[in-house]
Amino acid sequence: MEHLHLPHHHQEGPELEVIKSHLAQAEYFQPAADAFKQLSDSTRIRIFWLLCHYEECVINISSMMDMSSPAISHHLRALKSSGLITSRRDGKEVYYRAADTAESQLLHNVIEQVMQIQCPK
Repeated sequence: MEHLHLPHHHQEGPELEVIKSHLAQAEYFQPAADAFKQLSDSTRIRIFWLLCHYEECVINISSMMDMSSPAISHHLRALKSSGLITSRRDGKEVYYRAADTAESQLLHNVIEQVMQIQCPK
């Protein structure tokens, strides 16, 4: 993209060159697209938001969401594969919670700002 000549020259300077170099590397944008893809489903947003506040098992999440355990498990797999949540096993029970990552915390904050609510804690 370094040899790209824009039809209109509204802005020029070093900032534009940095932006053009980033745009040329589409693979760098994929992790953000993947994270937003997971949250394109309102059920996953609700589950993720819950897990940002509490660690829970599938049965309890299922009860709170008024959904079947298999349906909840399906959403949990998708959220876990994206790295937004983690799990731990305690005997036969598996507990889920939001991952302790910058991406997870940022998405949690975005959800709450869009919904105009605050953390219960």
